Amino acid sequence: MKLTFYKYQGTGNDFVMIDNRQQSFDKNNTKSIARLCDRRFGIGADGLILLENHPELNFKMVYFNADGNESSMCGNGGRCITAFANHLGIIESKASFEAVDGLHQAIIDDEIVKLQMQDVISVERHNQHVFLNTGSPHHVQMENNINELEIKTVGSKIRYGQPYNEAGTNVNFVKKLSEDIFKVRTYERGVEDETLSCGTGVTAVAIAMFETGETQSNLITLETEGGKLQVSFEKNDGIFSNIWLIGPAVQVFKGEISW
Repeated sequence: MKLTFYKYQGTGNDFVMIDNRQQSFDKNNTKSIARLCDRRFGIGADGLILLENHPELNFKMVYFNADGNESSMCGNGGRCITAFANHLGIIESKASFEAVDGLHQAIIDDEIVKLQMQDVISVERHNQHVFLNTGSPHHVQMENNINELEIKTVGSKIRYGQPYNEAGTNVNFVKKLSEDIFKVRTYERGVEDETLSCGTGVTAVAIAMFETGETQSNLITLETEGGKLQVSFEKNDGIFSNIWLIGPAVQVFKGEISW
């Protein structure tokens, strides 16, 4: 059986995208999903995303990590599926869709997609790091030697260590470049390696930098290995709301693969 797929990327965070409105894709076949994401034996991607029908909204997003397991929210994936829905003619410039963490709004303008993220009601400040959930759990810590840091080695120790253990966390390393610009490198659980960009990760970094006083700006630029993203937000009564993740989402190619 031939499976038609699309490949999308958002600042180097890449995804296999499949139109599953006819429910023809086997979502329980973990090994096959992992094979599709494999960069040597499959298509190659940080994750796989299914676009499905929704009874009230424009569509539903179902996201799988590269290991084949369904995962928590993926911000760049949310931006890429919005671009995919536009390509399929499901939406024009605006979208409302459901993801694993709830309802999202999105706006598309050419190759730039703005995705509204969930409110953040809790930010845990520790001596050496900040922890918060932006749809996925994120550990955020400052690192001056960010360019030389062995992200996979250091990130995996934090990801599996105390207090995260089996559930694990994503790990973000940050260097301040100016008042409202920060460099970010991210170790992603499920991928179990550094990715070129992480949408929920840069969202977590932006909020963490504001919360810890590293910036006074509520529009922050994040420089990732795959390109630049921006995050805007408001803070009222201790709650971060009206959070938007902004950046490019691009179709790379369309193809078929034996399934």
